Amino acid sequence: MRILDLIMTTLEGFLLAYTVYTIGVGLLGLKRRPGPPEAAPSRRFALITAAHNEEAVIAPHIESLLQIDYPREMFDIYILCDNCTDRTVAIARRYEAQGVRVLERRDPLRRGKGFALEWGFAQVLKEPCPYDAVVVFDADNLVSPNILRVMNNHLAAGAKAVQAYLDAKNPWDSWISACYSVAYWSTNRVWQLARHHLGLSAALGGTGMCLDVQTLKRLGWGTATLTEDLEYTAKLVLHGLRVEWAHDARVYDEKPLTLTQTFRQRTRWLAGHWNVALRYVGPLLERFLRTGCWRYADTAIYLLQPFLIVLGAGVGVVAIANAAMGGELYTSLIHRIPPDLGAALAMGVYCYPMLGLIADRAPLRSYLYYLSYLLFGLTWIPIAFIGFFRRNDTHWAHTQHTRAIRMSELGSAR
Repeated sequence: MRILDLIMTTLEGFLLAYTVYTIGVGLLGLKRRPGPPEAAPSRRFALITAAHNEEAVIAPHIESLLQIDYPREMFDIYILCDNCTDRTVAIARRYEAQGVRVLERRDPLRRGKGFALEWGFAQVLKEPCPYDAVVVFDADNLVSPNILRVMNNHLAAGAKAVQAYLDAKNPWDSWISACYSVAYWSTNRVWQLARHHLGLSAALGGTGMCLDVQTLKRLGWGTATLTEDLEYTAKLVLHGLRVEWAHDARVYDEKPLTLTQTFRQRTRWLAGHWNVALRYVGPLLERFLRTGCWRYADTAIYLLQPFLIVLGAGVGVVAIANAAMGGELYTSLIHRIPPDLGAALAMGVYCYPMLGLIADRAPLRSYLYYLSYLLFGLTWIPIAFIGFFRRNDTHWAHTQHTRAIRMSELGSAR
């Protein structure tokens, strides 16, 4: 029993330390700080949208990009139609008269967004390259008109990678889409913005991500997992850079409506997450030990999240069995700390994400969905297990998008 005591105390202590660290960092994101100073438009942008069979949503997306408030001669729009078999190409070509450029890619062997972007970057950034930065979007997105002005401000202040605020265009379509939206609204504030304030790295989100062209050329793209955004985040940090967070530039995407859709999508995410973790945690921790720079360690901790989900589930099962046996298996760490402190930690775990909703003045009904968010959170446990066994899978599971909402309709949809 002493051995089990030692093992469980160590594991519970590790999870407790992670919890305290997460809450502590999150609280630092509650206070907004001034962003970079306003800069005159000086950067030229290539906007690149990877689209696979997106005929239902591509038109509102392109129209949203055309409405961006930035000198039109200083940005170009590229729609990268990747192995499309529907009307996506035909619909996108309707906007060529307005300067939209349509690229078609056919490669049945190298399927997926990461491969498509690598091909697209090679086409768009040929020398002599007229662009200072690229901004990547998904075909279901709507974007705030100020997005390039905000990105220009960050780049003018020295940023090499910037991630826009990840918002939802259909938060109330279903319980699943509402829980997704609540999760994003909260983490945008208590995870992404907090790390930005601390000088750590935010995480690229796959869409609304802006990359300095010279940095992209120097590091290359070269992602090989199902989570190209996470992989490139780790790559940037490993090279001494960080992703900045643009809280005032928004990208609205379509959230899944059903449990089946979200299960498939998040399984892909976790499979890629495991793969990236196994590739990059070691080098990041080695760099931290060599330099003492906490940014490397913080990114490694983030990459370990699937492992922490599995570990937490395992510890929870043993703890339940121990409680059912009257504590005969081992003495839980929970029983070794003052009850008031234990209760405060439990409340903190559940309530601190809500502070992000409050700080960003989320819609009132989001708090109703937050009450049941714990149930949604539990679905990550089987997904984390499945993702581990699929970590080497590179098959891209396409998420179908159907909500053809335009910017003028966004307020009523939200």
